[in-house]
Amino acid sequence: MAKTALITGASSGLGAEYARQLAAKGADLVLVARDRDALDELARQLRATHRVAVEIMAVDLLKPRQRGKVEQRLADESRPIEILINNAGFGLPLAFERNDIDDEVRHLDLHVEVPMRLTHAALAPMLARGHGRILNVASVAAFIPRSTYGACKGWLVSFSRWANLRYAPRGVTVTAVCPGYTHTNFHERMGLAPGKEGVADLMWLDARVVVAESLRDAGRRKAVSVPSWRYKALTTIARFAPPSLAARIGESGR
Repeated sequence: MAKTALITGASSGLGAEYARQLAAKGADLVLVARDRDALDELARQLRATHRVAVEIMAVDLLKPRQRGKVEQRLADESRPIEILINNAGFGLPLAFERNDIDDEVRHLDLHVEVPMRLTHAALAPMLARGHGRILNVASVAAFIPRSTYGACKGWLVSFSRWANLRYAPRGVTVTAVCPGYTHTNFHERMGLAPGKEGVADLMWLDARVVVAESLRDAGRRKAVSVPSWRYKALTTIARFAPPSLAARIGESGR
């Protein structure tokens, strides 16, 4: 039986790249996002190119009833999900005091509550089978003070580290993926024009490299994957830097 991967935030960016690379490896897919048209087009391309089965779930993960459909799909032992990639997310401006508090709550829910619920739904059948992989897309912001985005991603890294220690001996690995600035439409959705984020060209990563390195790290049962030597160095420095310096690093970019 072909392995099946469920990917949230699959309509674009890293989510779509995970779909392309996993399909190229022969995995069937369940693609989850709000934009049905984008999902339909991606599914069409993947079916034609890789001859894999692609299921679409056009849902808003912040709506409990719609999210519940994804949880039910993950828990369906008759159609097992071998790989779960919690990738859905969005960014907000760093000025917490000026952000709408309801936007901040939605931001917290999507980055913390949603992956927690989906991981919980996926774990029971994975543990019963004795194998499975969960990738939680976090960020290098988890290691650097960066408003509520860094706080949410810090939770995801801490949870993934614990879960990997807990469940890897039973065959289910959990990996927090921590990319830096990556060429996707993530920043455009925040209203930022390409090249206007105030980040040096050297620090930008290719989505294909991020996904390939993270899948390799997950295969090696790593709890945390930090793609590229540049960000490995940055996160190492951040661990030992004075808090004031780490905070200044976190203020770069938007």
